[in-house]
Amino acid sequence: MSDGLPLTEVASRTGLAERAIAWRNGGLLRRDAFLHQVARWQAALAAQSGQRVAIYFEDPFDFAAALYGAWYAGKTPYLPGDAQPATVERLRAMVDILAGDLPGAISLTSAVAAQPNQPLDPVNTRLVMFTSGSSGEPTALEKKLAQLDDEIHTQHEAFGRHWARHPDLSIYSTVTHQHIYGLLFFVLWPLSAGRPFVTRRITYIEEMIGRPNPTPALLVASPAHLKRLPDPSGPTPTHRHIEAILSSGGPLPPEAALHTAASLGVAPIEIFGSSETGGIAWRQRTIHGDRWQPLPLVEWRIDDGLLAVRSPYLPSADWWLTADRVRADREGSFVLLGRADRIVKIEEKRVSLSAIERRLTESPLIAEARVLTLAAGVSLRVAAVVVPSEAGREQLAAQGRRRFNETLRAWLADSVERIALPRRWRHVSALPLNAQGKTTEASLIALFDADMPPVQWIERGTTHALAELSVEAGERAFDGHFPEAAILPGVVQVDWAIRCARDCFELAAPVRSLEILKFQHPVLPGTRLHLELQLRPATEVVTFRITSSVGAHASGRVLFKAFDV
Repeated sequence: MSDGLPLTEVASRTGLAERAIAWRNGGLLRRDAFLHQVARWQAALAAQSGQRVAIYFEDPFDFAAALYGAWYAGKTPYLPGDAQPATVERLRAMVDILAGDLPGAISLTSAVAAQPNQPLDPVNTRLVMFTSGSSGEPTALEKKLAQLDDEIHTQHEAFGRHWARHPDLSIYSTVTHQHIYGLLFFVLWPLSAGRPFVTRRITYIEEMIGRPNPTPALLVASPAHLKRLPDPSGPTPTHRHIEAILSSGGPLPPEAALHTAASLGVAPIEIFGSSETGGIAWRQRTIHGDRWQPLPLVEWRIDDGLLAVRSPYLPSADWWLTADRVRADREGSFVLLGRADRIVKIEEKRVSLSAIERRLTESPLIAEARVLTLAAGVSLRVAAVVVPSEAGREQLAAQGRRRFNETLRAWLADSVERIALPRRWRHVSALPLNAQGKTTEASLIALFDADMPPVQWIERGTTHALAELSVEAGERAFDGHFPEAAILPGVVQVDWAIRCARDCFELAAPVRSLEILKFQHPVLPGTRLHLELQLRPATEVVTFRITSSVGAHASGRVLFKAFDV
């Protein structure tokens, strides 16, 4: 890009010691500090045998320094999407070295003087990322630095020049830099453009409201975060300083796009693509409606109803056939018609799960839907997870779950074969999301395995986690407690905290005892709970705290094994 560094020269170009890199705790970290950390990681990793190094950091400044340090040490970085024990176990079979916030990670070399580096080789400098796992297990993908560099150049030319005109622009993110979208826009584009990123990833966009003396900001978000914005309540400082909002990871519903523009004063730019293909197209609903505009240098065509693309962001010059059904629209744009790769066989009949989802969301009772299959003996059965609309919530409350499900099955009956009608249902206020803003197949299956609301993980570290649970009137936990005024039992709150702790920290030991339990405000139907977990690994003790907008609900300590105090 004309006013930015090539990614190959981020840590080699001379004369930019004062260039801004990141904001941390209100202080500005400059390029001389960044190069110093790169040199330390380069020395630490060069001293290790083996070529493959897993890098995971919550802090994007530390992450970026380790990434460039690994490249200059001649290593190939592997970037896991999280640091969960199961993920780490899979990594151990793939890599030779662990670095960052991972168990068994190497120590950083003590202070060393930064050495002049040559530009990196754009073709032989590579990294390995992983898909989000939204349709199964995460898949490893290799990316050349040239592919990443081409992509940020192209997207800068498409719409980034608007942001870059502000020399004091700062980058905020709700998404992790360990995934391709966050890596590109939260770390690599800022490093190239010389615009600092804020190292603390924000949990709620409302955190940006009311900041003193705000500088112009670029917000890197996901549809999941933008769909959860509160109703606008008049002008706020946010309106005055957000210059642009990005959204990726899935299409943003029209009503959410309009609501975001009304709440934050800026219409979001949506980016369509995938970990495999990189960016493909973009749109701003206030201008383009449903139509996607191909990014510069992206060629596209339709093969048997499916989108095929060719671009510099792919590993070769061949056409890449996606599983996205599309139709061509005016002026070289296209409209997405849903996925075509989710075909299953139910008693020898081919069933499109995507078609069932589309039909469900056409109902005025349903805002979002995900359809999956569950094992039933030796066969499969279709199940559905639905987010009712406002009208749907009212009807669910009036009819009850059974009759509401019958209404939805009747809605599907004219277009879905009887054998493919969902047999099991879950009604949720929001789909479960991981740290990348994705709804994974595993998280949907878990809704049918445990009698608890969907868990939306905001943070999932090795010792600390933060989750959201939306408690709806239809939860079985309210049954009989009490008929005249439903209140969530305290024992259920503790059970949910224990289940989440086991899932997040993979704790297998039995619960030995509970300590310092406190119950304060009652939990009523319609409450969005915040669950905070803190693990002491040496003793397998988890402290939990459950809060909401009304205050504290419950807290306590769970001992998963006996220990000496």
